[in-house]
Amino acid sequence: MFHGTLDLDGAVPVSETAIQDLLFERGLYWASGRSGVVNLVAAHKWFNLAALKGRADAIALRREVAEQMSENEIAAALSEARAWMTAH
Repeated sequence: MFHGTLDLDGAVPVSETAIQDLLFERGLYWASGRSGVVNLVAAHKWFNLAALKGRADAIALRREVAEQMSENEIAAALSEARAWMTAH
């Protein structure tokens, strides 16, 4: 449980691009293998979500990742993206 204070007077609004940037960064994380593992399904999912939120450069990277995936993997990524959108 949080024990402390929040400085609401000093709080600043989150930029409109922050969410799409975070989603894009997650796509890069999984596509690049920074975790030690390349996960194309996860990369496609996050690039897809970033594109849906307005990040135009995510479209090209999503397409590039999709070229390396099977139809089943793409279907899984799309399903995971839909589930994320429903939950958030």
